[in-house]
Amino acid sequence: MSPVVDERPDPARTHLSHADPVLAHLIDKHPDFDPRAWLADLPPLDAFTTLIFQVIGQQLSVAATRHILDRLQDRFNGHLPTPAELLAVDPDELRKTGLSRRKISTLRTVAAQFADGTLSDRELRGLSDAEIETRLTAIPGIGPWTVHGFLIIAFARPDVVLPGDLALRKAIQRSYRLDHLPSQDEVVRLAEPWRPYRSLASAYLFQDAFGPAAPSTGTTADTGI
Repeated sequence: MSPVVDERPDPARTHLSHADPVLAHLIDKHPDFDPRAWLADLPPLDAFTTLIFQVIGQQLSVAATRHILDRLQDRFNGHLPTPAELLAVDPDELRKTGLSRRKISTLRTVAAQFADGTLSDRELRGLSDAEIETRLTAIPGIGPWTVHGFLIIAFARPDVVLPGDLALRKAIQRSYRLDHLPSQDEVVRLAEPWRPYRSLASAYLFQDAFGPAAPSTGTTADTGI
């Protein structure tokens, strides 16, 4: 008996192919692309540990981010810390993983809010993207780039673009053959036709420019403040 093949069109890829000829080319070029496959190289991430990953990654390459993440796991016996575990460790001990004092302060604030119930995975999942951004950027050290990555990684939100990500801007310059690095405003305008699938569109641009290792490569523009 022949295997059953699902030939139903993918509405997200169909929309992007019709909306943007550059994306149509990338979708045809990478027919088996899985935008979340890169997560298999990371430890399991919930809302709290995704914020750890994102805060670590501010202003760092993906390689440097993963190096610090590995050291943090080693410090906690092979796993990323829970909020209570992170708060129980002296900040000077966390400095040995390569984290800056500013990032440690941010992570301790995040951990405290998860520990006392001010933040929770369940509550955040019930909020809109804009509400989550408002909630999280109220924490010193967390800016829009951190939140946008969080939305994609933790909750697989489909309509997120990262205009502050230098790597995405470079990918757009490359794929659209621009003679300049696009500004954040240009990225937002270019991405408008991609709605409501801007996350997938961005993933294709990262894939084509940098390969399957990660959705972002290079220094981010998010200062976290």
